[in-house]
Amino acid sequence: MNKLAFSLVFLFVAAGCGGTQRAAKTTAANNAATAQDRPVTGIFSDGELKQFAALGPIDTHTHASVSDPAFYAMLKRLNLHIVDILVDDDSDPQQKNFSKLKEGVLNVVHSSDGYAVLCTTFDPFRFGQPDFASQAIQGINHDFAQGAIAVKIWKNFGMEIKDAKGNYVMPDNPALEPIFQDISARGKTLIAHLADPNTIWEAPTPSAPDYDYYSQHPKLYMYGKPNAPGKADILRARDRILARNPKLRVVGAHLGSMEVDFPGLADRLDKYPNFAVDMAARMEYVEMQPRASILAFITRYQDRLIYGTDNEFNPGQTGQDAVQDWETAYANDWRFLATDDTIPCPHCRNGSVKGLALPEPILRKLYHDNAVKWFPGVLGNSPAGAMKH
Repeated sequence: MNKLAFSLVFLFVAAGCGGTQRAAKTTAANNAATAQDRPVTGIFSDGELKQFAALGPIDTHTHASVSDPAFYAMLKRLNLHIVDILVDDDSDPQQKNFSKLKEGVLNVVHSSDGYAVLCTTFDPFRFGQPDFASQAIQGINHDFAQGAIAVKIWKNFGMEIKDAKGNYVMPDNPALEPIFQDISARGKTLIAHLADPNTIWEAPTPSAPDYDYYSQHPKLYMYGKPNAPGKADILRARDRILARNPKLRVVGAHLGSMEVDFPGLADRLDKYPNFAVDMAARMEYVEMQPRASILAFITRYQDRLIYGTDNEFNPGQTGQDAVQDWETAYANDWRFLATDDTIPCPHCRNGSVKGLALPEPILRKLYHDNAVKWFPGVLGNSPAGAMKH
């Protein structure tokens, strides 16, 4: 082979090798990017768990009525305190026997070593009885004396309970006012789950995030019901409660049922300093918001947003099943709020969403500080509450 031919062959081979190397690097980079964008799922890694537990997280919206050692072990391992909420719901088979439900919830609270505290409620179905308010207050105060830190008013006011004339009873009905005044006078908190997502006032939409729930609870599905209040009517009634009771701390459950109206929610938070909201069971609505706008919203209202999940542990579940479900939910929420990981989001455009990577001071408010402020006594009086925080 002459010198010129050898040089041409060398250049050709060298170019080929360089191209192969560049292609390999490109492939590796693409694979790394794909791996980074692949949704992260499952329970906490050891590192994630350490960061989560370090905040002293508090879930202010749960429903646990089964006493189980595995469940309590999870609370301790996650360093997690919970508010265990009673609801008098005749549409849910798990909750129709209210006295049995309350017994179960109290067992959880008393067996949790201080990791669970009670949010009590009152019987909405006694509305119209002459002693409705006095009996409600008597029961609430009994539970306060036993350690309850809050009271729940539920969406059956405005969506189910009717008066003697067949009219829907709104949550600002004068008969309820003495109850609100008593809660305020005792320095406790009202959790207000009033109204619900827009889905239930609309024609059935199987693609809606809440479709499964409402298809299974027709009693609370408002679409087409004669003389049913609109969602806006119920929210205006809630706002009148806030205005009439400026010293009453009110936490609006589920983003105050304003999960698709963040500008409207911002207006309410600006207008009513006694109003905050939890994020329970509405995290996907947060995830679906444009990234820049939801970051701005959370940053602005970082003192008024409180972490919650609506996690449930009811009869029929094992402790291990509940632990798996609860921890998976906590891990998924944590990745969205605290990291820039990609996580599943079934109703988002691409079926996934990138985490917000909120700064630690904001995370601490969402997961801990705001709960302590809006729910005095949430850490309980036990060594678990005193030593870990």
